[in-house]
Amino acid sequence: MDGDDRGDMSTPGYHWSGAEVDLDAYLARIGYTGERLPTVRTLRELHRRHTTTIPFENFEIILGRGIPLDLETVQDKLIRRRRGGYCYEHVTLFAAVLERLGFGVTGFVGRVVMGALGAPRPATHALLRVTTADDDRIWLCDVGFGSGPLEPYQLCDDIREFRSGDWRFRLELTKGELGEDFWLLHQFGEDGWIVRYTFTTTPQYPIDYAVGNHYVSTSPRSPFTTRPYAQRFHPDRHVVVDGTTLTTRFPDGSAESTTIDPADLPKIVNELFDIELDATDVAALTQRWLIPK
Repeated sequence: MDGDDRGDMSTPGYHWSGAEVDLDAYLARIGYTGERLPTVRTLRELHRRHTTTIPFENFEIILGRGIPLDLETVQDKLIRRRRGGYCYEHVTLFAAVLERLGFGVTGFVGRVVMGALGAPRPATHALLRVTTADDDRIWLCDVGFGSGPLEPYQLCDDIREFRSGDWRFRLELTKGELGEDFWLLHQFGEDGWIVRYTFTTTPQYPIDYAVGNHYVSTSPRSPFTTRPYAQRFHPDRHVVVDGTTLTTRFPDGSAESTTIDPADLPKIVNELFDIELDATDVAALTQRWLIPK
């Protein structure tokens, strides 16, 4: 069992605007110079470079501008302006690139758990099911979570641990209360093994992502509307700014945290996340850092 016996969606309206992506600019942004073929090797390298180059951040929400998901806006932000984004933005861009290169691409959504199993949370995390031209395996690409994995992971139903660099993950297929299949992605960190998110293999259309994006970017219950948040993932460390707390996590589960001075915001954002903000945005974000919602 591979987790999904449906082919990649090709119905009207189910496309990722691959013809409109500025492929050369994207590949330059992530530093990729390899072959442009829909192979497993290419997929792995694109995933690794995207995940470690383009940061995760919610600054536009905090600045009151919203998060449009049309490809041109996403390209302008993540490529030309060298900013970051959250899962819906990352997936919108990555899906367009993969489609342009000839990969099979289908959207999935997950329910973020982070160890708190119980009442279900809304399905607001976007990820991609991807197939290649040189392999029958099905891959999950998660470039928008902010903390890896570095590379795609295989969708298969045996409970197994896998490594992405030195980072450890485990994928498990289980049954819900109504007998439905759903998957759990576990990750290893400072609290040991926890469930990162659950997901099913129901295909998602771009319009489904638009609905989820609206909730995440506007709801007072969303964690991304309440305080500035940024992540940068590396093979050997994961750096997070959450409000006024700066945390660096390591693959062995250890972590270091410190409280930051909002006045250091421009330096932190630039040096740790490779994001350059203009003076107006710096002033507005610093104010929000000082006086969160």
